[in-house]
Amino acid sequence: MIRFDQVSKRYPGGIAALTGLTFAVESGEMIVLSGHSGAGKSTLLKLIPAIERPTDGAVIVNGQNVSALKRAAVPYLRRNLGMVFQDQKLLHDRSVFDNVMLPLAIAGVAVRDAGRRVRAALDKVGLLDREKAMPVALSGGEQQRLAIARAVVARPAILIADEPTAHLDDATAADIAAMFHAFNQVGVTVLVATHHEALFAPYMTRRIVLSHGRLLA
Repeated sequence: MIRFDQVSKRYPGGIAALTGLTFAVESGEMIVLSGHSGAGKSTLLKLIPAIERPTDGAVIVNGQNVSALKRAAVPYLRRNLGMVFQDQKLLHDRSVFDNVMLPLAIAGVAVRDAGRRVRAALDKVGLLDREKAMPVALSGGEQQRLAIARAVVARPAILIADEPTAHLDDATAADIAAMFHAFNQVGVTVLVATHHEALFAPYMTRRIVLSHGRLLA
């Protein structure tokens, strides 16, 4: 489903974020991506939806060479991906409901069906009773749940998340980890970059460890 073939990423000034990564993620796996701060975890995840492009090598997602995709094709790639990043990019001038509706509106889903799917996603993350609230009225944990609902509302085959439990209390973080497990249990392939490995350890199928941009284990 996802394959990295000798992938390297260098930034201007010769800074090497990733060097020679080769690995594969099979359909239905739940992968925990770990490593020290600055190991390259965020960069790796951003290569999958073509937010970043590799300097060398190939990133293959569902048989497509993402590295070579034309800009116009990237939105179609992302329709099959759910993404939760540290900067949640919530729309603070729109309600909880409208934030989750956005991916479906972009995809052209009929309004009636989209409304049902939005409420189903909000129900899964425990925010159905907050659908009319604005993001600023939510706690940090609720904002993270909102970002997750928006990521899964389009029923993606792949869900990627960068530090989804950062800055959350222990109970909320454990709930978030259990949510990712629940999505994985219904067939979603999950990749989570985290410093809280213990939270995801009971659920993961494998762990990928990075050190200074290289595959350690």
